[in-house]
Amino acid sequence: MNLAELNTHTQTKETQYEISPIIALKLLKEGNHRFFENKRLDRSLLKQVDYTSNGQYPFATILSCIDSRVSSELIFDQGIGDIFSIRIAGNFVNQDILGSMEFACKLAGTKVIVVLGHTSCGAVKGACDNAKLGNLTAMLHKIIPAVNVVEEPVNREQRNSSNIDFVNEVAKKNVYLNIDRILAESPILADMQKNGEIQIIGGMYDISTGKVEFYD
Repeated sequence: MNLAELNTHTQTKETQYEISPIIALKLLKEGNHRFFENKRLDRSLLKQVDYTSNGQYPFATILSCIDSRVSSELIFDQGIGDIFSIRIAGNFVNQDILGSMEFACKLAGTKVIVVLGHTSCGAVKGACDNAKLGNLTAMLHKIIPAVNVVEEPVNREQRNSSNIDFVNEVAKKNVYLNIDRILAESPILADMQKNGEIQIIGGMYDISTGKVEFYD
């Protein structure tokens, strides 16, 4: 089955098996290209509901922010049953999310994990400002390591949400740090990547263009 067929069909056990980590990433890149070119595939989602009613065989797992502008199914032009979508403000990992990823890859067969940040991220802005509000305080603390490793600018007055370049650099570092956490805290996923069973990669979605930049 060629890539065009993989793009238009609901995933089955057979098609999932044929998708390598390289092909899985290519399918996501092609889907995002269709999205920002406004050439999305014509799918019958209700038919896909029917086709997947007895099982699911997604090829990718996406960890992204809860931001309403960053729906993985839409920005990668995927249908029902194509991807696992994990969403949390600031797209960071914890034990529950690592467990979900291990299920998605080891048991359900996905071939690529994408840790997807986005520009002008509200959670990252909150971390840059050291915002405090109820349970949000502890959540934003998960992003502080990314704030701390961005060395520029040195001037404290510029290290806040008013400096969008700083915010976006923190968002990028946050992606890399969470990939490091996946590899350090999940021996299962680390071994799968080492053995070529999966690929773990980062990316950044630009909310002004609709494009995803992958960190190859």
